[in-house]
Amino acid sequence: MDLRTRLIVAFTILGTIVFGCLAHAYYIEPDQLVATHATIAIEKWNPAFDGLKIVMIGDVHGGSNNVTEERLLEVVALANEQEPDLVVMLGDYVSQEHENRPLAERSLKMPVATIVDNLAGLKAKYGVFVVMGNHDGWYGTDKIAAEFTRVGYRVLQDQIATVGNGDQSICILGMRDHLSLVPNWAGISANAKAQVAGCGNGDLIVLQHSPDIFPVITGPQAISPTLRLMLSAHTHGGQVRFPFVGSPIVPSSYGQTYVRGHVREDDVDLFVTSGIGTSVLPLRFGVPPEIAVLTIRSQ
Repeated sequence: MDLRTRLIVAFTILGTIVFGCLAHAYYIEPDQLVATHATIAIEKWNPAFDGLKIVMIGDVHGGSNNVTEERLLEVVALANEQEPDLVVMLGDYVSQEHENRPLAERSLKMPVATIVDNLAGLKAKYGVFVVMGNHDGWYGTDKIAAEFTRVGYRVLQDQIATVGNGDQSICILGMRDHLSLVPNWAGISANAKAQVAGCGNGDLIVLQHSPDIFPVITGPQAISPTLRLMLSAHTHGGQVRFPFVGSPIVPSSYGQTYVRGHVREDDVDLFVTSGIGTSVLPLRFGVPPEIAVLTIRSQ
């Protein structure tokens, strides 16, 4: 076999592999909804809430590749199968068309009311709590928040909620999306401290769309000594992830550090879900759509 023939064969094989990967990333993997399970042992976690089960739903992006009304109903059914104590919804519910208009005026791939109506059946012992993401802010946070309130979910925008187990309680701080916060760490930390000031001694969970806020509210600028856990989305797990290499593009200032899953820093735990839908590229490769099921154990 001469060099020219070998090159043709090599490029044919390479082209077939690339085409197969693209086909898988567009047609197959976005259809492979899974429930991923993780258990985190947290030091100082209140034993009254040992075994707390949290279902995390992030980056729905209704109307993006394979995120149909039927898919949203599957998300609800799969979440309810887990019999969670708490469901947290972590932002970016909408997906906008690529139109040459201001963000707030661009059409949605799926109407907000349709998205919310199909997500309305979630059930959890302590309720369903909702925060907003950057795509929601670009379209209109208040419009989306009103729809979730309509179906009985608790929307938290720099607000505290308390859930209880007898005379014991957990505090939940739902933060506004990172792009709508004041552009300095001290200001973000001070605002969060003010929100949790009346929370008492209950363990604190923070809901924030982007994991990039994690180092802002922990470490030297920690918002509370009772902060135990932050739950986030936003990264899509990189959306495309290659073996041994990781995700080449992660929408985070910290690269791969907070791309997905469990991270522990400064004695605080973070968990990032890779979410449901797609954004920018309609592809998922090595990062199937998920609901994350998190069980918290006291240590």
